[in-house]
Amino acid sequence: MLKKERYRAFVDYFSTHNPDAQTELNYSNPFELLVAVILSAQCTDKRINQVTPALFRRFPDAESLAASSSDEVYSYIRSVSYPNNKAKHLVGMAQKLLAEFQGVVPQEVAELQKLPGVGRKTANVIASVVYNAPAIAVDTHVFRVANRIGLTDNAKTPLAVEKQLVKYLPKDTLAIAHHWLILHGRYICVARRPKCEECPLTWMCRYFEKVVSRK
Repeated sequence: MLKKERYRAFVDYFSTHNPDAQTELNYSNPFELLVAVILSAQCTDKRINQVTPALFRRFPDAESLAASSSDEVYSYIRSVSYPNNKAKHLVGMAQKLLAEFQGVVPQEVAELQKLPGVGRKTANVIASVVYNAPAIAVDTHVFRVANRIGLTDNAKTPLAVEKQLVKYLPKDTLAIAHHWLILHGRYICVARRPKCEECPLTWMCRYFEKVVSRK
């Protein structure tokens, strides 16, 4: 299968079967999503959604979070992964958001990356989800699924995967394709034992062709 055909089949399938895919993180405004995505690094969305209601009640905006301390923030997020570092990042993020962006979550990926705790993946999530920018965030699910299916050619880094996806996916699908890949990786194309028997994409999947079907 040619690369263009593989991408077309991928887009056609998910456009039909999951046209409204979106993040599973709960949030009500850009600031809350930014906090949730920072917290979600190496942690499940389910866990983050358990933590954020109380956190958002206590810190509904950048002003309240910036005026707090990492120790107080830690008390709300102690059950997530790396809570000490994330507590420091959240307070620093809020302070910088006020100092440089008047408390408004910026739109540009480069501007977002100036905030503590915000790497390229997080910045791409915010840019695409909040501002519908043609960006695609590459987390472990996106990295794994894109390589397995054959959308990317054995890309070794998240940035390499991102560049290939941006090159070949239609621009208007980049934001939602991020969710398609994440959800497929979270529930079907899981890391250790992919559920190929449940997968509707085996007919076009390079991993299935090379590994599973030859057993």
